[in-house]
Amino acid sequence: MPLSRRTLLTTLPASALLAVAAPLRARAAARPTTTGVADPGANPGSDPGANHAALLANTVAIFAGTAESNARPETAAKLAALTSTARTRLAALDGAGPGELFKGLPLGTSDANLNTSYQYLYEIALATRAPAPSDLRDNVDVRRRVIDALARLHDTYYGDQSKGYYGNWFNWEIGISASVSKTLVLLEEELAAYRPGLTATYLASMDAYLRNGKDGDVDLDSRFHTGANLADITTNRILQGAVTGDDARVVKAVADQLTVYATVDPYNPRHGVTDGFYADGSFIQHDSVAYTGSYGKVLLTRAVQTVKILDGTDYINTADLVAVVRGWVADGFAPLVFEGWMMEIVKGRGVSRTATGYTDVAVVVEAVVDLSGHTTGPDATSLKGYVKFVRQTSKAALDPVVFVSPVSVARYADILADTSVPAADLGDAASHTAFNAMDRTVHRRPGYAFALARSSNRISKYEYMSGENLMPWFQGDGAHHLYLTGQDQTLAFGIDYYTTVSPYRLPGVTAPVETRRTVPELYGTAWYDNPERGFTSSSESQNTYVYFPRGTNTLSGGARLGTYGAVGLVLGDDAAYAAKQAGELPDDFVAYRNAAATKSWFMFDDEIVVLAAGVGDPAGRAVTTTLDSRIAAASDTVTVTGRLRDGSDWPGADGGSGTAPGPVDWLRYADAGQGVSVGYVFLDGGGDRGGVPRPTVALDTVTRSRRVVRTSNPDTPVTKRVFSLSVDQPAGARRLSTAHALVPNATERQLAAYERYGRYGRGPLTVVANTARVQAVEHRGLSILAANTFTPGTHHAGRLTVDGAASVLVRTSRDGTVSLAVSDPTTERGTVSLTLRGRWLRAVATDDGVRVRRVLGGTRIDVDTHQAHGHSLTARLR
Repeated sequence: MPLSRRTLLTTLPASALLAVAAPLRARAAARPTTTGVADPGANPGSDPGANHAALLANTVAIFAGTAESNARPETAAKLAALTSTARTRLAALDGAGPGELFKGLPLGTSDANLNTSYQYLYEIALATRAPAPSDLRDNVDVRRRVIDALARLHDTYYGDQSKGYYGNWFNWEIGISASVSKTLVLLEEELAAYRPGLTATYLASMDAYLRNGKDGDVDLDSRFHTGANLADITTNRILQGAVTGDDARVVKAVADQLTVYATVDPYNPRHGVTDGFYADGSFIQHDSVAYTGSYGKVLLTRAVQTVKILDGTDYINTADLVAVVRGWVADGFAPLVFEGWMMEIVKGRGVSRTATGYTDVAVVVEAVVDLSGHTTGPDATSLKGYVKFVRQTSKAALDPVVFVSPVSVARYADILADTSVPAADLGDAASHTAFNAMDRTVHRRPGYAFALARSSNRISKYEYMSGENLMPWFQGDGAHHLYLTGQDQTLAFGIDYYTTVSPYRLPGVTAPVETRRTVPELYGTAWYDNPERGFTSSSESQNTYVYFPRGTNTLSGGARLGTYGAVGLVLGDDAAYAAKQAGELPDDFVAYRNAAATKSWFMFDDEIVVLAAGVGDPAGRAVTTTLDSRIAAASDTVTVTGRLRDGSDWPGADGGSGTAPGPVDWLRYADAGQGVSVGYVFLDGGGDRGGVPRPTVALDTVTRSRRVVRTSNPDTPVTKRVFSLSVDQPAGARRLSTAHALVPNATERQLAAYERYGRYGRGPLTVVANTARVQAVEHRGLSILAANTFTPGTHHAGRLTVDGAASVLVRTSRDGTVSLAVSDPTTERGTVSLTLRGRWLRAVATDDGVRVRRVLGGTRIDVDTHQAHGHSLTARLR
């Protein structure tokens, strides 16, 4: 079994890595060199020259392969693709017109085209170094064409600092440097012989363009030098130091990168940085964006490449890095991968891109393949087993041609052929993962996975940037994705889902009925441009109010008890609306107000119970609460069946569309084309505005262009059947409560069982309370009482009394043992107290910070939640 993250943090704390980084930085400042950069001095017996030679050889092996790997038949397709790409780039080089280096990429005003031009040169250079039969291999003429092109780009478009650095900072500080640095490594010998001064010229310019750094180097206090971005920058600088023999550059870059591996302590962030991995497996980039599936996988790739680049050198014991990264995979990535698909809830603006979740996971698989080569024993077996598991469960065949390294392709083939390694997930089939540090929850069972996206004053509601994810407004307002086993997820989610499902009708979302405009529609540019008020591209104001605004609500989080979970959320406005109301933003800045609701999700085995209370709009607008939305192919047979409370069948016309004429017991969505179904059981509301709602079912054929969600997407029309189940409130309506259960893979017989017993109190589910103060559900079949409380004061839920805001799960076993879990969903409370009424229970086992005592009429449990950051604390009582 892989080490848990808790074990990893115990055996290899952040302080251990930072303790390594400190002497490395001290080495880098030890003595000056002829270049004016401090030289670290060598470790006793070390040889800087040998270290640099190893770095260069390792880097070439990663990207071009080795003689051994490239002789393998499994790598033939990868090498053919590499060569084909280079030939295409050479043809574009030959066909370039005025103001272009490559045909179709005009230069002088487009930083994206300049970045791409450098990437194309790297791809040509790579083909000349791959040890495989090709007329490009070791082709001096081709190499010198690349070098001449590098010189031309520098002389004309890059070297003049007064003309550069327009557009996106990333291209100038990371993207261009990445391509140039790798190209310098690949062509090191040819550059020395043909243009010996060009490498030094480029290094000086790359340092000068590191404008968010300090004196041409990394600045750990810069908000731009964090997380995946810092890993990218420091990897570039490791390669630069290796190719120039500048050991000081390498040593400092390694020390700076080590800070990325330290687990983020939100209560004591180093250098003020909140980007990186947290103790619960969460990953954040851009200060507040849940980003495991995009920037997180970039960091994973770069971390594993760092292990491979540093292998055989004495800069650091790479085993330490391997241990940390293995924890990332097991606790950060694996819960978010469902049958080979990366979940949308951690992709930020990437949800609007055309690449699929299967492609995202291919990146993770390559990293795991390489990581397994740097481990032994059970750790290596578990990683290899996970590679096989993803291959076995994915509905899209993973093509290793997409891997970066031919060596990885060969190693992947070896893993698949190894009959001694069984396919196995890194986690259990039944699990509940509370990523409270990034306001995300993943609940898994054999047959499905439920992924929930939340937001708060800690975590962004969404991410929009650079014309990507144009309509993101409600993606962090309790939107969920329900993934069903055996389904090709490209047919259920991905780019086509966000293209055809209304942004106002994401499942789980309560939204006002209004039309919002995208950023380009509002301002005519990809951002709000007002330099006088501090709004420029990538400015702090732009980030805070346009790109990825946080919410205004403090309550978002939940508790985990074994494989079960409870999550609560109070909807809030985003930071921009609050700032606009306070008069802190310009008059022409547009901000939108949210609706209001208090929501809970209680996650069991067969059901996810969803409660909502206080649903409405302070401004009196009409409101729609969407219980679910799903897509199907236009040709699929989609049906909606169900039963009303009066015993009659669901009367919806047109395959199920319509509004219920009365209260509903259950509905069932079924897509025969994909072989999937979802049931919806409507429960008594349990609150002042309780009762069973009259839902509306819509089943429409929708055609839209993929460009509606991302300006650079191809103008490709997509047609889907779109199913939506909602509860609609007219303008001026009073607040209401709703209660329903999602039942994945439900049959009509299964749903009818809820109907027969639920209304007479003998079914498995009972809504104990459903108000804006307390929401609770009892699952009698599992003997679980789950509650969320939202306000100060004393709250009652069955035999449970809770003081203040909290999330609580209580389970009673047959032998009378009571297990409970408690968390603070606000992350701001010092202590959460609760009482279990009934006979006194003594503590059998408790987490640190949990105190149990006898009180009149029951058992008092006081839980120290100070700086727990939403983590669940548990106790067993008898």
